[in-house]
Amino acid sequence: MLQACLNGARTRQDHPKVPLSPEELAHDAAEVIAAGAAELHVHPHGPDGAETLDPGLTAAALTAIRAKVPGIPVGLTTREGIRSDASRGFDQLKAWRVLPDYVSVNLSEADAPEIIELMLAKGIGVEAGLATVADARRWVRLPTMKHCLRVLVEIDFEKDVPGALDLADEIIAVLKQHDVALPLLLHGFDQTVWPLYRKSRALKIDARLGFEDSIHLPDGRVAADNRDIIAAARALR
Repeated sequence: MLQACLNGARTRQDHPKVPLSPEELAHDAAEVIAAGAAELHVHPHGPDGAETLDPGLTAAALTAIRAKVPGIPVGLTTREGIRSDASRGFDQLKAWRVLPDYVSVNLSEADAPEIIELMLAKGIGVEAGLATVADARRWVRLPTMKHCLRVLVEIDFEKDVPGALDLADEIIAVLKQHDVALPLLLHGFDQTVWPLYRKSRALKIDARLGFEDSIHLPDGRVAADNRDIIAAARALR
């Protein structure tokens, strides 16, 4: 399964085609699904251009995307840095009425167990984001572990390619030690994106690509848009 991550925290300063509005997200969603992506991961942005978990703004993004690509699973972030209300995002998350199919939860964040419990209670799938071996060891001890949708092995902080490949192996080894049977999705960031995509192909596990993770193609050229990245992934042998 190839998931398309359309924007993340990137702005138009990173690339002029980064989709921010509901309409732009919906347009890119249709483009990447046509190019071969199977699922979507998006970060809704407000009128000020900032990422948001506001119930009305997340609903607008989800509604626009689903109108363009009905039936395609759409996931949102729950990243701590976006949660701006008095209760660190819990009020916003509790107020969601138009629900994503799943969310990603970073196990490096202190309140990840509470976020996972809240999302599961709302009937939303959870992607457990593991960026370090410590994250993996923390997650496998949670009682909610077996109820998650999948595991994201997301190598966000390790910038060295050999180090990133080794870290992915170390995290996956922890999961194997604990007989984790959930689907795995592996992705990198910037210079580690394509090496880790190739590793996901070799391991026959799920992957993620798109402007959130990198604006570049395998040959180093800047991609024209999100569709360009997904098409390049599908063309790799």
